[in-house]
Amino acid sequence: MQLHQLKPIHKNKNRKRIGRGGKRGTYSGRGLKGQKSRAGRRIKPATREMLSRLPKLRGVKFRTLKPKAKIINLGDLERKLEGDIIDRRVLIESGLIKKSDEEIKILSEGEPTRAFKVSGLKVSKKAREKIEKAGGEIL
Repeated sequence: MQLHQLKPIHKNKNRKRIGRGGKRGTYSGRGLKGQKSRAGRRIKPATREMLSRLPKLRGVKFRTLKPKAKIINLGDLERKLEGDIIDRRVLIESGLIKKSDEEIKILSEGEPTRAFKVSGLKVSKKAREKIEKAGGEIL
């Protein structure tokens, strides 16, 4: 057998040449208009796309980064806690809050029947009044 007698086992597969009319119609499988249908297309830079998605209205980009305070009601304190002093450590140990870095605020839902001291926590006006009326204080 010589070199000129060798024949391939299978036929060569022709590569599809897109965008030249022909049997696929005028758009040749590329769809209509736009960047992906053009010759020599390039994908837009990510920053340009990101800028185009930002809203134009003033003040939209300035949102508060501070997380909302974890809310605990007076009724929950009354039911779940037994000590005289209520602070962040006591709340974590009792299971009312999970993280120590959360901001905590006590709201006025529920009635306190005993006096207790609250230290290092934010308290609403009504809750402050109720605690002081029951004989407690806020440190």
